Formats: sequence, C-alpha cells, structure tokens
Amino acid sequence: MAKAFTAKTIEAIKPDPAKRIEKPDPGLQGLYLVTQPSGAKSWALRYRFGGRPAKLTLGRWPAMGLAEARAAASEALDKIDHGKNPSAEKKATKAAKLEAQLSERDKIKTLIGQFDKRHLSSLKSGRVVRRELDRHVVSEWGERDIHEITKRDVIDLLDGIADSGRVVTANRVRAYLNKFLNWAVERDILPMNPATGVKPVAKEASRDRVLSDDEIRWFWKACEAEGFPWGPFGKVLLLTGQRLGEVAQITDQEIRGDLWHLSAERTKNGRAHDVPLSEPARDELAGIDRIKDKDGLVRFIFTTTGASPVSGFFKARAHLHSAMAKVASEERGEAVEIPRWTFHDLRRTAATGMARLGIPVRVTEAVLNHVSGTGGGIVGVYQRHDYADEKRQALEAWGRFVLALIEGKADNVVRLSHG
Repeated sequence: MAKAFTAKTIEAIKPDPAKRIEKPDPGLQGLYLVTQPSGAKSWALRYRFGGRPAKLTLGRWPAMGLAEARAAASEALDKIDHGKNPSAEKKATKAAKLEAQLSERDKIKTLIGQFDKRHLSSLKSGRVVRRELDRHVVSEWGERDIHEITKRDVIDLLDGIADSGRVVTANRVRAYLNKFLNWAVERDILPMNPATGVKPVAKEASRDRVLSDDEIRWFWKACEAEGFPWGPFGKVLLLTGQRLGEVAQITDQEIRGDLWHLSAERTKNGRAHDVPLSEPARDELAGIDRIKDKDGLVRFIFTTTGASPVSGFFKARAHLHSAMAKVASEERGEAVEIPRWTFHDLRRTAATGMARLGIPVRVTEAVLNHVSGTGGGIVGVYQRHDYADEKRQALEAWGRFVLALIEGKADNVVRLSHG
C-alpha cells in the first residue's frame, strides 16, 4: 500500500529532467501531485465525465497545501456526482473574467486613469487637467467604451457645458479631451481621434475685470469675516499678485525673511521667481496658525488637513463673493449687486493698482513673473536685471495703498471705477 502523503514526503519528491511525474494521493482517489522537470509542483484531479477522461488543475504547491488540495478535489468530485463538469466551469469562469477585463480595459474611466498615470502625472498642469476630465468627461462617459465615442458625442458634450453658461470651461475641456484622444491614437487604442475638426464652442472674450476701490475694501472685509483659510488666502493673493496655485502651495521653507522664493518647478513659466513680501503680506502669513500632518510636519501654510494644500477654489470664491455683497449692502443701506470676479482678477487688480501708483510696466511684469510684453523678445533674453529693489518698492507701495483703502485714507489716488 502506497505511503500517505505528508508535507515532508511531498518536499522529498525529486523532479525528472526528462519528463513530468504524476503521483496519486493515497488519501483521495483521483488527486495527483504533478512534478514538472523544472521542479515546480501542483495539484490536479483526474476524473471521467460523460464517458471521457478529464483533468482539473487545482493549484500550486506549496501555496495550496495537502489539506486544501483534498478539500478542493472533494468539492469538484461532489459537482461531478451532481452532473456538473468542474473543468468546463473553470474554463467558462476564466473566459468570463477575461471578457470583463477586456471590457473594462477600453472604458473611458479606465483609459483616462492610464492617461493620467503615463502622461498627465509628469505635467505641472496635470492635476488640473485630470480634475476637469473627471468632472466633465468621466462623469458623462465613464462607463462607455472609447470605440463608441463619435464626433457627434464630443459636440453634444461640449454644447451641454456651454449651454450651462460655462463657455470658457467648454473650450478648455475640448482641448483636454483632444489631447486625451490623440494619446489614445498614439497608443493604438483608437484608429482616429473623433474630436478631430471640432472647433471651439465660442470665441472667448479677453477678461479685463478689475476690482474697484470699493470692491477692494469690501473684498478685504469679506476676507476678515470669512477667516481661515480663505480670508488670509484672498488677502495674500491680492497683496502679492501671484498666481492661484503658487499662493495655495506656499510653504514656510520658501519664505526667507521678507522674501518668498519660488523655484522653477513651482512657476507656470518654469522660471524661478522671488517675491518681496510687503509688511501687510508678512503680517497675514505670520498670523496663520500652522497645521501639522500626521508625522508632525508643517508642509503647507494654506491647508486644512496638514497633508495637502487648500482646494475647492470655485466654492471659496463664491463664499467670498457673497460675503462681499453682504458687507457692501450693510455699508450702503441697500442691496448691492457685485459683478462676477475670479481669483485671477485679483492678480490683474494688483497689476492695475501698481500702474496707478506710477510703477513702470516692466517692474510690474517682473512682480508678476511675466515673460511677455516689454519683457519678451530681445529684452527678455539680454536683460537679466531681476528688478529686486524695484519689485520690493512696488509691492510695499501696493500694500500701503490697499491698507489706506481699507482705512479710507486713499483719496489722494485716482479711484478705480467698476471693471
């Protein structure tokens, strides 16, 4: 009588370099231990179904132990007794799983995830593009197969966004979607881009919104009423004139005394930039209680979690806009309707305010880290003066002017009308 299998006897079985070895388990009829010439071992069940021999692979040793192999074989034999073929069931399950994987592989939500991983993650604007694709494309087409998307679908999607009053957003989504679909063509996922030939929804008007003196005052008071994080955040945006993402991700490590240093990786144009911090800006930053992450580190100044910078700018702007209207109405004793503004308009307001104070255009461009206009072309290439002193004077003057507006002492400066 054959000796019963044990873990020790199984380990002792040596492979034959010339052939596969199958040893029956004395403890359960039909169960075999298969040893390959390579030395790999696995379990298999041999049985007859419908008058024909059949084989079912159960699993590999030692991941599947002796007890587990006998249990799996017993379960399979029970199915056979009830007229079911376990080998055919396994093949059908495997085929269904493969079909499901293939189905998921070409879904819009799956491919946009790959587009993010293989392309967007390396771009400075990648997070913004992914957010917009998720918000407007995945939300509508996420479960659809990319091969089903037609030019008509693209047009309908963009028209729907535009019809909701977001023409600029529709044009941005068109550009992002076009890049994604071109990527799919390059990866041999699509034969052609269905967005090819789709024109922008509408021509975008150049924005020239600048907050008036009254609006600056109302905005400041709204920020004070709002508190952290959006109150101080809005004030720093206005006082420094820097971009939204740059301010949102500011860290204490970037601040060197009264100078805020932005590395090339942190700026939109890839140029390192030093921003002199005026006294009001320094006061705002100093007045913020730092929030630590789970490791006890302070990563960002403007954060509510400690782990990531603030986000949700659309809702934040709406809150501040409502607070401005409340401040204005209380001041004037009647309802005041304030024209829509964006956080980027604060940057334009700062630039316009510095112009009113007599700051040369080139200095203002240096403050904003612009490389166009008077700083472009030959001047931009050969003029390496960084305007450090001039930038400091400009931002200090702008900071004093803003505080004078808040205190009602800026009447000696020509007042801005509504932008």
